[in-house]
Amino acid sequence: MPARDAYHHCVRAALVKDGWVITHDPLRLRLQGGRRNLYIDLGAERLLAAERGSQRIAVEIKTFGGPSDVRDFETAVGQFVVYARLLRRYQPDRELYLAVPDFAWRGIFAEEIGQVLLEDALVRVVAFDPELEEIVQWKPSMPGATR
Repeated sequence: MPARDAYHHCVRAALVKDGWVITHDPLRLRLQGGRRNLYIDLGAERLLAAERGSQRIAVEIKTFGGPSDVRDFETAVGQFVVYARLLRRYQPDRELYLAVPDFAWRGIFAEEIGQVLLEDALVRVVAFDPELEEIVQWKPSMPGATR
């Protein structure tokens, strides 16, 4: 199993504060043939209105703590694309989100490099405040989110 990200416990706590129940830590995707497993950091779900059932997500956490925020961005987006495609195949009722600290949200995701991917709906992002352990933004907006 992979090592946990530095913000793992922070994101987990922020999701719980936002009304999510953590169902998997980590969420394992067993690929066909059983030779490979991928591990997405968290799986969670939240009950919606009784007639709508529950909402299920997977969350991949990134620190953006390397020497180059562009390189961190490229790595995160590449991993997101791979996980999102496989998640769609194996758990189509679950949506993948990339969890990023608020400084990355206000930084590279606010710049053209990030905005293009958000506007074209190529990534879904949940931004969090590492100190307060709170969600500050869902993009696209999450129905029923507290922010």
